[in-house]
Amino acid sequence: MVQPCLTARSGNRTGGIMLRLEHLVKDYYTGDEIVHAIRDLTVTFRDNEFVSILGPSGCGKTTLLNIIGGLDNYNSGNLVINGRSTKDYTDKDWDTYRNHRIGFVFQSYNLIMHQTVLQNVALSMALTDVPKDEREKRAAAALEKVGLKDQLNKKPTQMSGGQMQRVAIARALVNDPEILLADEPTGALDSHTSVQIMDLLKEIAKDRLVIMVTHNPELAQQYSTRIIRLRDGEIVSDSDPVREGEELEDEQKPLKKPSMKFGTALSLSFNNLLTKKGRTLLTAFAGSIGIIGIGLIMSLSSGMQGYIDRVEQDTITSYPVTIEDNTMDMSVLMSAMMDRDEQGEKKSYDGTVRSRAFADKLLGSIADTEKNNLTAFRKYLNSPGGQELKETASAIEYNYGITMHVYNKQAVGDKLVAVSPNGLMDELGMSDMISLRDQFMGGMSSAMPGSEVWMALPAESSLRDREYELLDGHWPENEDEVMLEVDDSGEISDFTLYSLGLMNQSELVENYKDLQAEKTEEITPGKPVAYTKDELLGMEFTLVPNSALYKKVGNIWVDESEDEAFVQEAVTNGRTLKITGIMKPRETSLGPVSTMGGVYYDRSLENWIRTEGKSSKIVKEQEAHQDVNVFTGRKFGDSAQLTAANLTPEQQMMLASLSQQELMDYMASYNDAANATYESNMAKLGIFNDDTPTSIDLYADTFEDKEKIGDLIAEYNDLQQAEGNDANVISYNDAVGTMMSGVSDIINIISYVLMAFVSISLVVSSIMIGIITYISVLERVKEIGILRAMGASKRDVTNVFNAETFIIGLLSGLLGVGLTVLLNIPISMVIERMTGVAGIAQMPLNGAVILIGVELLLTMLAGLIPARMAARKDPVQALRSE
Repeated sequence: MVQPCLTARSGNRTGGIMLRLEHLVKDYYTGDEIVHAIRDLTVTFRDNEFVSILGPSGCGKTTLLNIIGGLDNYNSGNLVINGRSTKDYTDKDWDTYRNHRIGFVFQSYNLIMHQTVLQNVALSMALTDVPKDEREKRAAAALEKVGLKDQLNKKPTQMSGGQMQRVAIARALVNDPEILLADEPTGALDSHTSVQIMDLLKEIAKDRLVIMVTHNPELAQQYSTRIIRLRDGEIVSDSDPVREGEELEDEQKPLKKPSMKFGTALSLSFNNLLTKKGRTLLTAFAGSIGIIGIGLIMSLSSGMQGYIDRVEQDTITSYPVTIEDNTMDMSVLMSAMMDRDEQGEKKSYDGTVRSRAFADKLLGSIADTEKNNLTAFRKYLNSPGGQELKETASAIEYNYGITMHVYNKQAVGDKLVAVSPNGLMDELGMSDMISLRDQFMGGMSSAMPGSEVWMALPAESSLRDREYELLDGHWPENEDEVMLEVDDSGEISDFTLYSLGLMNQSELVENYKDLQAEKTEEITPGKPVAYTKDELLGMEFTLVPNSALYKKVGNIWVDESEDEAFVQEAVTNGRTLKITGIMKPRETSLGPVSTMGGVYYDRSLENWIRTEGKSSKIVKEQEAHQDVNVFTGRKFGDSAQLTAANLTPEQQMMLASLSQQELMDYMASYNDAANATYESNMAKLGIFNDDTPTSIDLYADTFEDKEKIGDLIAEYNDLQQAEGNDANVISYNDAVGTMMSGVSDIINIISYVLMAFVSISLVVSSIMIGIITYISVLERVKEIGILRAMGASKRDVTNVFNAETFIIGLLSGLLGVGLTVLLNIPISMVIERMTGVAGIAQMPLNGAVILIGVELLLTMLAGLIPARMAARKDPVQALRSE
């Protein structure tokens, strides 16, 4: 065999270390008995010699070695290192001493079996924050010195006893210690290998202190420079004691205190767990069960919340916060219908039947209708003070209450059809019912399927694009271009087709009359019709300016919209409008969109009506005489009804010349306009002021934004009241918001309750992980002793087992989240099959992160007690364990 050449030490100290034991005593307690391991022992060691300690078993050799190595404490006496007493050494001082000054070589090698040879040797350097590349380089060099250059990546279990002892020696030397302690280094080796190890130790002893405990006097005589014999804890002979005056006290230089990085602890624990893959996976799976339960609840809750949010957003888009110029307090009616008293309590039957105040509350609500100053509110929105409200709303729409008069002169059935206002409702006799509904539903009625099929597109293109999707053609580019709305499948209701004149209205009216007369056998259902896009695109309607439907009779203007001949002539001179595009509402979480359909115009058409109206004679006359009602010839505020007693001679002569129909129209116009105002007359004629809307719609993207809009309106009201402008206080109703506000809270409460029950499994799994960690501590007791012998502190040992629980906790969390995501797929499929709602089970990213964090926290807490138990292990006892 070629003897490896060990190079001289790297000179990381200024001189040798002097080690002196003074009157050292060490006693052990076994039950009630005291074992005197060391008895008043005094000895000094040189900084450069090979000392063999001989003696029978139980004489205190290993105990003496452990005290010198800082693994065991003495009861009395003193251990002096370079002139400094160790009596005041702290645990950190002993850890530093073992890491920098001591190298251990044990009889049973004491290698960490789940680490490679290179990792075993490099481990002690990890405690002093040596960079990884430097650690590996120095460890490889040390292994090369002991003849194991080609064995770096082997595990100790793949090596012979002699090779493992060489690894132990390389580990002891890699930090260039000043003292090498060898406890029976050849005790488990054959004679040939023992000679190789002794030759190696002799070479090492050339530049440092080597203290070897052995039972082999032949090897001691052959290799040692000094032999000390012990018996019963006392020195009985010393072949070369230190003489008086020979001692040299070196000055100790400061040494860096060892500290293991958490990454190193993770590496140690990860490699250990790899040796128990099956148990680790089962433990992680057991720990993940609670995560899976909570994750599934969280997924369903999140999916439901997302579904609700989408429904809320879709509802909010259809039902914005609407502020009308006149607002009725709907809360009074709602409380009356729900049978609630003033305190909001529901009454119960007590044997007495009482009347409930509904009619009075209805009349009270109508009487308490409040007028909103929308002019002041619009000005506020455009001021710096209303900037936050304007930014919170995704869109703001101003409505001016313009009634358009649109006709289809090419309607099916060769009849002029009034499209707007919907003449079909008059034919069916439902106009009064619709008017009553609109009066009570207020802003909500405009978004509900109803009578009108001629409607306005949103003024803001962003809102238009969010609500509608273009199918064919193009969006309006001029005021004479309109859009046809169909549903998601390209269908449109037959009611709308009848209203637009695209199906024969007379057939529907006859069927309705037969239904009222209970002649059901004579009802003939309308035949389905189909139009191609080429037939629809370019289809024309005619808009008649409001002012063109009035004829001056005497000194007043009469509404001639019921005179078919008059209307026919007005239509001939009206504005032609063309369908230029087909659109549908955008798809929502509710599934296929269902819509009645209709025609939508661009808001610029309202400006055209206003422009045309201003040039008309009736508008000019009304503007010239703003105190006189052009429809009655009387001043505004004069509400006298038209009777023969209050007619002037000129009016009597004029009425005598009228036909019966003209007389009826005259009287109707006169009496309807008796309570009108100048502003209402101008609105009827299509003239409006941009600063004076009849209603304002505030749209919101989220339910939270809608609530914020309500809060900001309340702040506006507080500001107006503080400034003494009570007339500017805004009143509005948000029935949809009231109905939807509690849905999310209910879902959250249910989710929290379920999570609380499932969380019990998390606690159980955490206790189980704590038990598994304790088992791991019992399995790794020798490793604890090895780490302490290399200078690892109690905190370092704690971190090693904390790292193990960290890995298990992280694996449990990731496994739980991963399985949850996989389970969400079939769960979502089942729910979609049952309800038609897709993607209802969705694990939120932040929820996944939180669950992993919770699992980590619980497992770390569960592992704290076992980790601290490991740190308190006696290193001497730990090294003796198997």
